[in-house]
Amino acid sequence: MISFLDLKKINKPYEAAFQQKLKSVLENGWYILGKELETFEKAFAEYCQSKYCIGVGNGFDALVLIFKGYIQLGKLKKGDEVIVPANTYIASILAILQADLIPVLVEPKLETYNIDPDLIQEKITSKTKAILAVHLYGQLAEMQKINEIVEKHNLIVVEDAAQSHGAISNQQLRINNLSSASAYSFYPGKNLGCLGDGGAITTNDSQLAKVLFSLRNYGSEKKYHNEYVGVNSRLDELQAGFLNLKLPNLDTDNEKRRAIAKRYLAEIKNDKIVLPFWDFSTNHVFHLFVIRTKNREDLQEYLTQNNIQTVIHYPISPHQQKAFLEWNNLSFPLTEKIHKEVLSLPISPVLTQSEVDFIIKILNQY
Repeated sequence: MISFLDLKKINKPYEAAFQQKLKSVLENGWYILGKELETFEKAFAEYCQSKYCIGVGNGFDALVLIFKGYIQLGKLKKGDEVIVPANTYIASILAILQADLIPVLVEPKLETYNIDPDLIQEKITSKTKAILAVHLYGQLAEMQKINEIVEKHNLIVVEDAAQSHGAISNQQLRINNLSSASAYSFYPGKNLGCLGDGGAITTNDSQLAKVLFSLRNYGSEKKYHNEYVGVNSRLDELQAGFLNLKLPNLDTDNEKRRAIAKRYLAEIKNDKIVLPFWDFSTNHVFHLFVIRTKNREDLQEYLTQNNIQTVIHYPISPHQQKAFLEWNNLSFPLTEKIHKEVLSLPISPVLTQSEVDFIIKILNQY
């Protein structure tokens, strides 16, 4: 079986270094907010062309804390509206709700699966204070158009970069330079993944960074002195240490993903399959390679029978989830179409050429 994502194979080259890092952390005896985290925050900030990086417990917390940070600064308040893609992983929407803000869903473009900037304008009201741009599947949203809207209406723009580590805009800017703040996840399956949960926030806003460093640590800058009602969400030393080992290879790994994507796009030729759009720039890091087909279950079963594992990202639209009963009667036709038809193919830095050959062959025979 060709695995959808072979994490053991991805992490195998680091095994000896991981063991050494574990030994180092154990011997150091400092497990929270230590030198490994400090080193990673500095390195990741530099990688992202950002002034500040704040390591947190996971990508969800990263989003929540950004919004809560802006609330502390008086730039947002409870009940403000945040525009967010209707087609996204539910965490994007949950984070807005967790911060006592109101999500306003906007349809995506079918071409890119990202939020349609042309539809944002009609959803802006006097209560709209922010836009959450999600770089779904690893492809940057249309940040130039989104930032024009943000400037026109004096809004905050936040990026959900959980799937887009290392993406560079067509203006040659790393993600963080496209927004007020960016939220990252280092969940094991991400392009830059640790061996557990982990996340980070990058920003160039010194005021926001100062608040976030406190918020993640019980609202405390100095021990036992609490300025804010904070939380416990800190990227621990061991995970930071593992990320320090993997970060130098992120760009190389992303190039391997792009090379596979180029082959899929050039060589999969089947009228039953809709391939994703890509302009062949660095604005896509292919966290996922997502195709569409009207007979998804049939295609997935066919691939399984041919020893190719696939995953559906995501089978149910957020507004159709049981958790959001009040939204269940809303209609987002493009979002619903996407969630009914998408199927993710294997793509990773450890996928071999022969495996790619086989996947392409089997898809073309479908």
